[in-house]
Amino acid sequence: MKLSELDYALPPELIAQRPLERRDDSRLLVYDRASGEVRHRRFGELPDELAADELVVINDTRVIPARIRIEHPRGEVLLLERSGEDGLWEGLARPTKRLRAGRRYGPVELVEHLGEGRWLLRLEGEPSGEMPLPPYITESLAEPERYQTVYAQEEGSAAAPTAGLHFTPELLERLNVERVTLHVGLDTFRPVTVEVLEQHELHSERYEVAEAAWARIRAARRVLAVGTTTARVLESLARGAPLQGRTDLFIRPGFEFRRADSLLTNFHLPRSTLLALVMAFCGAEETRRLYRLAVEERYRFYSFGDAMLIR
Repeated sequence: MKLSELDYALPPELIAQRPLERRDDSRLLVYDRASGEVRHRRFGELPDELAADELVVINDTRVIPARIRIEHPRGEVLLLERSGEDGLWEGLARPTKRLRAGRRYGPVELVEHLGEGRWLLRLEGEPSGEMPLPPYITESLAEPERYQTVYAQEEGSAAAPTAGLHFTPELLERLNVERVTLHVGLDTFRPVTVEVLEQHELHSERYEVAEAAWARIRAARRVLAVGTTTARVLESLARGAPLQGRTDLFIRPGFEFRRADSLLTNFHLPRSTLLALVMAFCGAEETRRLYRLAVEERYRFYSFGDAMLIR
């Protein structure tokens, strides 16, 4: 697949800069793969679109306050994940060319440069920085908890599983829900830069699924994967992966889904592995058509934007 096939035109004003006052007031584009029908609904109407016995699988990871500002030189460190004991982490730091291993920058000591702006570092205490909002969000976030799902539990992500940001506790009570955990690394959102998608390297991310949870998921007649991260966990386990570990499963067009029957997802950046996963589930041409329709209908895009249900 050529990188250019992951492109689409998006007016900048459709990039959502802030969450809606009520999470489930966001719009929901529903696409039925069997009939080709498209419906425009509100997210709070999601239960009406699901089968009565459909199992809704969510990713309960919690975002850490991972962005730490540094003053000399002016820049930042972005924590990605813990790396063993003694306060060691892996993270991104900039401006990398002006930083030196063995030096302390605020609460962070840089230990070793791992390449491509990644560092092994030692953090003093627990993470106490800012929410790691993506760079396309240029407005400050008044309530940091709005970049967490209402069911966030297991701390460890460098970015939110954004499909889950639309749920409210009241909406969850109307659904048959099961949990998995995948700690989202920023590499998931890293733009693809190679000209052929298959040459892109996807770094692994940590996940964990309880034995009882997997038993329910495996036995369910229909499973809705809430977000691309959940889909990657389900499809990793469906291929025999252990209940706890790391996955670098790269889902792209031509992939055979074995456990996700429906997919709930936000609208993703062009040239991203997330968009490639949606194309794998929905079809590349259909995905491009739906994205054009979403632009025409003025849907809100990216992390704080609207959602799409593909059945």
